[in-house]
Amino acid sequence: MKNNDQLTDSMFHIMSALAKPRHGYAVMSLIEEASHGLIKIGPASMYTIIKKLLQNEWIFLYDDSDSRRKIYTLTDLGRSILLKDVELRKRMISLAEKEMEELE
Repeated sequence: MKNNDQLTDSMFHIMSALAKPRHGYAVMSLIEEASHGLIKIGPASMYTIIKKLLQNEWIFLYDDSDSRRKIYTLTDLGRSILLKDVELRKRMISLAEKEMEELE
């Protein structure tokens, strides 16, 4: 994946949750809680995405002191990628809102 590729929704949610250091279960719980249960990312999907994010160097293993709970967080590059995607999503939401207003 290149730095200018758009994030999938699942990647976006996981990276958003990793703006602060968190372990996997905390990431899944935060996403589900923030979406009021509408978005659920299972462990298999989440760890597949985490593996890709690590390979892209968009996140890193923050603390490896307890092997049961690996803590991840964004790298500077990951933060930059996420911010660009946030701006794109804001523009698209603005477009949708404008177009929907014109229908009323």
